[in-house]
Amino acid sequence: MKMGQASNPLSTSAPVDATAGPSLIPDLITRIPYCLERHFRSLCPPPGLGPRWTLFIAILAAGILLVSCLLCVICCCCRRRRHHRKQPKDKETVGLGSAPNTTTTHLVQPDVDCLEPCPGGDQQWGRLLLSLEYDFGSQEIRVGLRQAGNLKAEGTADPYACVSVSTQAGRRHETKVHRGTLCPTFEETCCFLVPPAELPKATLKVQLWDFKRFTKHEPLGELQLPLGTMDLQHVLESWYQLGPPGTTEPEQMGELCFSLRYVPSSGHLTVVVLEARGLNAGLAEAYVKVQLMLNQRKWKKNKTSSRKDTTTPYFNEAFVFLVPVSQLQSVDLVLAVWARGLQLRAEPVGKVLLGPRASGQPLQHWADMLAHARRPIAQWHYLRSPREVDRALTLQPRLPLFRPRS
Repeated sequence: MKMGQASNPLSTSAPVDATAGPSLIPDLITRIPYCLERHFRSLCPPPGLGPRWTLFIAILAAGILLVSCLLCVICCCCRRRRHHRKQPKDKETVGLGSAPNTTTTHLVQPDVDCLEPCPGGDQQWGRLLLSLEYDFGSQEIRVGLRQAGNLKAEGTADPYACVSVSTQAGRRHETKVHRGTLCPTFEETCCFLVPPAELPKATLKVQLWDFKRFTKHEPLGELQLPLGTMDLQHVLESWYQLGPPGTTEPEQMGELCFSLRYVPSSGHLTVVVLEARGLNAGLAEAYVKVQLMLNQRKWKKNKTSSRKDTTTPYFNEAFVFLVPVSQLQSVDLVLAVWARGLQLRAEPVGKVLLGPRASGQPLQHWADMLAHARRPIAQWHYLRSPREVDRALTLQPRLPLFRPRS
């Protein structure tokens, strides 16, 4: 420095103060990219440490995922426990008896005593539409079974009706079975011979039964009409209230179980006599006769072996008859239970008539056999009075055999 020159305090050779205001901001701005670059370099791992960091991150992510799954499972279990604890309370039957308001209890659920059928209540056992007509010329009363309604049964039933008159023992009429209904429509008419002198003491009895193929039939209701108290000068048709069913089975003469099978191609009618039950204890050596009628004349017959000293004989014997399809409408099948009584001679105990001219359960059994060809159809049948069956058959006498004169 020369003598005489004044020193310049702002010279570049002089030290710069870092705290100077004008140069601080530009320096920071210029240093930001370098700082960011150095920061990212510090974050990036060296080439040798790359896989370790990746493995660490994968383990950490798997741990987080596992912990979150465990937490979800725990939460679901807690919710289910709470739901199961609350569910029995929701499904509990509401105790209407403990309700403070008795009016609400009575309206929602009446007492059990009120739900029981009252003795004089309407339609307790159902109703029956019946028509009565008396013919003074033939001395017959015609009973027309129209229909029944509101029968009392669990679910549905297979009802049929059984009609009889007290003055005619062993004479009754059975309707056909109606499947799966509580309001059957019968539309059947039957006639009973009742002289005018017996009308005051005669009683018409109509029983409704639920048909069971292999067990005892269940009673559905009963109607008893004293004919002496009714005006039979005109045709009567009205609804009658059914009463409680009786405890007696119709015609306690025993029952017979057998099966029918028909093959249309070969014309073979197979009758298998299985067993009987409910026979009189005083009978001995019971057996069954199987007989075919053609055009109301005796045609073919066969019989089982006898069973001694039993009220429930078991036979299980089969008989095959050749019946062409063209003759089915002209054939009647009769099964009769015979036994030795006190007179030591065989007498018919009861009979069952099947075929186109039958009625009630036997007619239904015959129809089932024809509807299910080549398949045996077994069923129990009540034995009817031999006189009644013979009257229904109206058998013609046999043709006299020609005998050459000697």
